[in-house]
Amino acid sequence: METLKYTVIKNKKQYRRYCSLLEEFVCSENSARQDEAELLSLLIEKWDEEHSRQQELEPIPLLKTLMQEHELKARDLAEILKLSKSTVSKILNYHKGLSKETIRKLAVHFRLSQEAFNRPYSLAPEIGKNLRNTPA
Repeated sequence: METLKYTVIKNKKQYRRYCSLLEEFVCSENSARQDEAELLSLLIEKWDEEHSRQQELEPIPLLKTLMQEHELKARDLAEILKLSKSTVSKILNYHKGLSKETIRKLAVHFRLSQEAFNRPYSLAPEIGKNLRNTPA
């Protein structure tokens, strides 16, 4: 079976390599490479579209998507962030916001800008919080 010269981009390293190749093809103005340049353009655009959608997500859906892509469980995230499993659970269930330190650690671990995690989002209302002090 013949191996394909170019495939769907699967990681950032491959993305950068394809961008470099495309730049070479465009700068050389070699018409023989035009089909390759068009194919690389399509592959790069597909990667950009998929990964720019991540930047549009609110912090918690983004975090859940990244966890799924990296095959991480809540306990793995707890270790990465140096937080308890219950704190991670509260974050993932919108009961606790992301601290500045947690945002920094997430950005470093997933190699994203801090802005991706530093967006406003609503926390779940605390149901029954005031019920303890109500008269019977």
